[in-house]
Amino acid sequence: QVQLVESGGGLVQAGGSLRLSCAASGRALSTYGMGWFRQAPGKEREFVTSISQSGASTYYADSVKGRFTISRDNAKNTVSLQMNRLKPEDTAVYYCAASYRAFEPSSYRYWGQGTQVTVSS
Repeated sequence: QVQLVESGGGLVQAGGSLRLSCAASGRALSTYGMGWFRQAPGKEREFVTSISQSGASTYYADSVKGRFTISRDNAKNTVSLQMNRLKPEDTAVYYCAASYRAFEPSSYRYWGQGTQVTVSS
């Protein structure tokens, strides 16, 4: 089993950037496909992006395509989410998650505690 801890959230103005990190422990990160999800107040949690175990393949929700970039460093057991050109509608709690099937959002079983991202207009 893997334990996940997110960091890097905060308050940023619209158009700005943030970089989220997810540190894994307990099991080698390379075992898992990794994803980022988010949940805004009053809304259901939604898929943002995911990356395969090797990092060779990625997938993005249409709402973030071209603005967000997911990456991973298996040697350091970390996954990152670079968020550029942020919009107020990106405001949410962002969660890092792990799965054996990176591109099946319903398959994610291991979750971090979340980090708050707030984008002001």
